[in-house]
Amino acid sequence: MSETFFVTTALPYANGPFHIGHIMEYIQADIWVRFQRMQDRRVHFVGADDAHGAPIMLKAEAEGVSPQALVARIAAGRPRYLEGFHIGFDHWHSTDSPENVALSQDIYRRLKAAGLIDSRPVEQFYDPVKGMFLADRYIKGECPKCHSRDQYGDACEVCGSVYPPTELIEPYSTLTGAKPVLRTSEHFFFRLSDPRCRRFLHEWLEQPGHVQPQVANKAREWLTGKGEQALSDWDISRDAPYFGIPIPDAPGKYFYVWLDAPIGYLASLKSYFDSGKARANGEPRDFETFLTDPDTRQIHFIGKDIIYFHTLFWPAMMKFAGAPYKVPDNVHVHGFVTVSGEKMSKSRGTGISPLRYLELGLNPEWLRYYIAAKLNANVEDLDFNAEDFVARVNSDLIGKYVNIASRAAQFISRHFESTLTAHRLTEAAHWREQSPGILLAGKDEPFEWLQSWQREARLVRRLYEEREFAKAIRVCMSIADSVNQYFDFAKPWTQVKSNLEPQLRRAQFVCSAALEGFRILSIVLAPVLPAATQQAANFLNVPEFKWSDIDGSLPPGHRINHYEHLMTRVDPKRIDALFEPAGDAPADTVTPAAAGQHAQALPAGAAAAPAQTPASISIDEFKKIDLRVARIAAAEHVAGADKLLKLTLDLGGETRTVFAGIKSAYDPAALAGRLTVMVANLAPRKMKFGLSEGMVLAASGEGGGPYLLSPDSGATPGMRVS
Repeated sequence: MSETFFVTTALPYANGPFHIGHIMEYIQADIWVRFQRMQDRRVHFVGADDAHGAPIMLKAEAEGVSPQALVARIAAGRPRYLEGFHIGFDHWHSTDSPENVALSQDIYRRLKAAGLIDSRPVEQFYDPVKGMFLADRYIKGECPKCHSRDQYGDACEVCGSVYPPTELIEPYSTLTGAKPVLRTSEHFFFRLSDPRCRRFLHEWLEQPGHVQPQVANKAREWLTGKGEQALSDWDISRDAPYFGIPIPDAPGKYFYVWLDAPIGYLASLKSYFDSGKARANGEPRDFETFLTDPDTRQIHFIGKDIIYFHTLFWPAMMKFAGAPYKVPDNVHVHGFVTVSGEKMSKSRGTGISPLRYLELGLNPEWLRYYIAAKLNANVEDLDFNAEDFVARVNSDLIGKYVNIASRAAQFISRHFESTLTAHRLTEAAHWREQSPGILLAGKDEPFEWLQSWQREARLVRRLYEEREFAKAIRVCMSIADSVNQYFDFAKPWTQVKSNLEPQLRRAQFVCSAALEGFRILSIVLAPVLPAATQQAANFLNVPEFKWSDIDGSLPPGHRINHYEHLMTRVDPKRIDALFEPAGDAPADTVTPAAAGQHAQALPAGAAAAPAQTPASISIDEFKKIDLRVARIAAAEHVAGADKLLKLTLDLGGETRTVFAGIKSAYDPAALAGRLTVMVANLAPRKMKFGLSEGMVLAASGEGGGPYLLSPDSGATPGMRVS
């Protein structure tokens, strides 16, 4: 049987919706999968939710639901994203599944039988109130280096120091506020440092193609590290309470989520086979036979933040678990998504909501095209720039690709009853004999143009195969440019005006050749634009595109269907709306309780609406608001804003920018040096004037306002208000 592909993407954690980084990765994999299928290769493309771990357990507990109910709720929203962006997974599953339990426990037993699992006591912090061991993310305290307060248990965000949580001064549990105590527990480890694992991983990384060269180099650094950088054994267990898969021979112990998460690839594949979907997709074999076939290629698309797990633990686990388990053939690593040069971050307001994109009615294929036009085979970040997005989509897709069909179809339908004429190389001599003057000499010979378009289209094949999507798109647009140049050079509109038979036939000939170029271009763009190119196929009155169709052509006398516009231009205002969080008040609305990124203050002297008593909140809910003392380092007017001042706030070692609606009440020059209070953990908001990174507090009411709140003397920037 010919080569078959088993393709996955990294499993998203099931505690929230997809972000743009997920969608970028899925689009990258989907383009590659669609390209393979256009060559009649069998591909099985599966995904799943990463459903286990303490964060999901704790979030479910906070919401008063079971972890399973929380995961099911998140999973119910997945199809809207996947279908919305034309991402064609064959099957979507969950790591919280019977298949994953069975496979994870089987792999553990096999690794233990191979002598690669051992246990040892581990001392770690324990929350006596919550009754659970604490991961570093749930411990805070004073940094042992710079003495900044409220720093996490593994690193200081102020000075950048890295340390074990036991070095924190006055540590406390972020779950209960209790002082954690040190306790010892027996943990299980996968012996990644075993010479057999090291030897295998060196050999696997040396074989070209398994990973990109830069990824292989990084993995080798871990393999050859010394001292603190040395490759260590992997702690694969967690103590109850924990939402995960029980370790079969250790009551009260569970597999750490990072052991069963990648096994979730196989669990999803097994579910896909057991459900009958694989057979319906042309796969006659069972799960184990498929995996053990040497012609099966196991391919993973992942982000650069999880290289360690996918290039060390995962291959070693699969190798020493033995058949039917399979070592990955390729791990394709990509970079992060940035927005206008800033790292994508939900907390800093520099992310793009895929759901918001769809809700605004933006064409999903605009985003698919833009991502493809920026992706390459290296581990490089992809930057989303709104102005570039609008310009590229409007220029390439509308001004070049769609323009070809729109122009040529108009002439073919109006003057030639939607019928094409011959334009193939094999028929050129016939046309010269039968219709002198239809073909012009030299550059105007349509078959010469056609040959060049076909040559470039064949180049696109290699680029897609190598995941050099940006280069492939550039070649596609080179074809589009060439087809448009040919049409402009041949000027069919001058021929139809004459109403003379030779000139009319030549115009038909030119338009037919242009539509042949459009057909070739549609084939090479089909992996990126599946919906638009399906519309193109319907317009051209041809079956679904195959890659081999590049070397064919439409026959003389072929009738096309009525042309309907394939795609509209991007309205920049709609892209601007993408950066305005849905449900937030617009910038000119009034919220008298506070002044900052989400509100403007009342005009001086205006009476505020009577305050309504808000619903009660718990002390735990109040603690979620991080109120800090801040010094106004600078204040300035904002060009084009009637109510805003731009404040630069000093939080004691950290600077924030806040746009506050207090212009009616304060002279900027009088604010510098003044202390105020800000909400420091409010999600930043991207405004047209810039990024607002918090909110300063102000009061207003019947007596006027706004009045900035100020702390008493003795307070210093960075102090927490409680």
